[in-house]
Amino acid sequence: MSGAGTADFEDRDDFVASDRGFIAALDPMVITADDGRVVWDMDWGFLDAECPSTVNPSLWRQAQLTAKHGLYKVTDGIYQVRGFDMSNMTLVEGENGVIVIDPLISEEVAAAALALYRAHRGDRTVTAVIYTHAHLDHFGGVLGVVDADTEVPILAPEHFLEHAVSENVYAGTAMLRRSMYYAGINLDKSPTGTLGIGLGAGGSTGTPGLIAPTVDITHTGQEEVLDGVRIVFQMTPGTECPSEMNFYFPDRRALCMAENATHNLHNLLTLRGAQVRDPRIWSRYLNEAIDLFARDADVSFASHHWPTWGTDAIVGYLIAQRDLYGYLHDQTLRLINQGYVHSEIAEMMELPPVLEQAWHTHGYYGSVNHNVKAIYQRYLGWYDANPAHLWMHPPEAAATRYVQAIGGIDATIARANEFYDAGDLRFAAELASHAVFAGPDNLAARELLASALEQLGYGAENATWRNSFLTGAQELRTNTVDHTDINSAGLAPALTVTQLFDSIAIRIDGPSAWDAHLTIAWHITDADEYYRMELSNGVLIHHPTDSLPAADATITATRQQLVALLMAGNADGVTIDGDSAVLATLIGHTDQPNPDFAIVTP
Repeated sequence: MSGAGTADFEDRDDFVASDRGFIAALDPMVITADDGRVVWDMDWGFLDAECPSTVNPSLWRQAQLTAKHGLYKVTDGIYQVRGFDMSNMTLVEGENGVIVIDPLISEEVAAAALALYRAHRGDRTVTAVIYTHAHLDHFGGVLGVVDADTEVPILAPEHFLEHAVSENVYAGTAMLRRSMYYAGINLDKSPTGTLGIGLGAGGSTGTPGLIAPTVDITHTGQEEVLDGVRIVFQMTPGTECPSEMNFYFPDRRALCMAENATHNLHNLLTLRGAQVRDPRIWSRYLNEAIDLFARDADVSFASHHWPTWGTDAIVGYLIAQRDLYGYLHDQTLRLINQGYVHSEIAEMMELPPVLEQAWHTHGYYGSVNHNVKAIYQRYLGWYDANPAHLWMHPPEAAATRYVQAIGGIDATIARANEFYDAGDLRFAAELASHAVFAGPDNLAARELLASALEQLGYGAENATWRNSFLTGAQELRTNTVDHTDINSAGLAPALTVTQLFDSIAIRIDGPSAWDAHLTIAWHITDADEYYRMELSNGVLIHHPTDSLPAADATITATRQQLVALLMAGNADGVTIDGDSAVLATLIGHTDQPNPDFAIVTP
């Protein structure tokens, strides 16, 4: 768990690079919403001290770097606002205004970042927006830099909207709850709490939104001119995001690597949950970026962390990142084919010394351990081929049986304490977790598990592991879940009609609707589109059609009215012909997602 390896703590190059080009910062660095609620606060003063015993020294170093914030000059005509959110906002000056790349998570912080830029570079109008990929921290603040009805071009990689919806709407409630663990949303910022997430200082809690892209980037080599600025794109699907792209500014010798090369080992499967990423293609696209752009670049910057300057340094940095993902992929597959399972390979994997010596390959956000397991999952799935693991009991039922086999909860706690005292925190946590799931009201079991998780957190180099361990300990001790109000509702206006209907289909309570049958015809008037919807055998089927089909009810609405109807139950302006009770029947078979579901308890 130490993770520091052979990297040199006397090496201060990253600190020099992260300070380079600094222009100004907000003081205090606090951003609020219109109602006065704090949505971003960069009070990390405690990081000025020496590393305490409750933090891995390598993670302490990374937290010091990610706590830096302000407006920075990257090169002539290119600026970044860093530390205003989990991600960076990059601003590229054109002939008439400024191009915004990745407008953060929420509109409040995006607006503050743009205001800081304008305070020092002039009140330049936004002439284009680029989303590097389909994760919320790279588009959610768009309404803080342009209006919803903007006519400026919005560029994104092909299939952006599909994947933005998949990650932030379909499984959005579960991902948000899991994010409370991996991001430490409810932990204090302190030596015994969160230190950010390794990729940045955390995420803002303001208002996210989305404007659908108006220009798709579809192929490598595609060139666009925005506000007089030439940009050459490289498609990188299946890397850090299913829809992602790098791009190069040939007239400024500047390379944007999106989130494909940052100053840490990234995730192949995030702890919040996502589609498993492909390290093989990730490595190959990094190699392609070296061949296409890096040898002609004077600076490389990304959507997180600080830039790298100098052609040789850029090439060396990208080679190490390329080899990092390629090594993990190939060695995991080699060991898979020797018969090892994911947990075994994760313990066996060691990085080559040259990679271990580089700070930017360390697992502050992703980790070697859980990335190896992701590669295994990508190729072989969850089943390790041992039939004893094919039909195991779920956690609560298994825990009851383990506790019974050990001799009861008291005996289980006693055995767990023995492992805790011997320093085997991992197995102590496993046994204590069984005791908690078998007897969730047993305070001794809860405290032992909390203590084991806490110590595991203090030793973790990986920030998201630390946050997960410490959040688990917190919820065990307080027996509460501090709900967050962040949600994906702000994305709804950008969804397609099919995606809006999908968001309802995934909420159908199947068993309650087994015997229900209904049909609805939809006419979306402003697009003159028709859809047929059918509830059948507990599944909501829907598809576009060429004309208005026969149905139990016909609903006529504009797209905006459809959003209001499905997201808020507002039927103003909506016309229903036929059986007006059909819509109420459909809604009656939906349930509400649970944003506060239990994780460390049954």
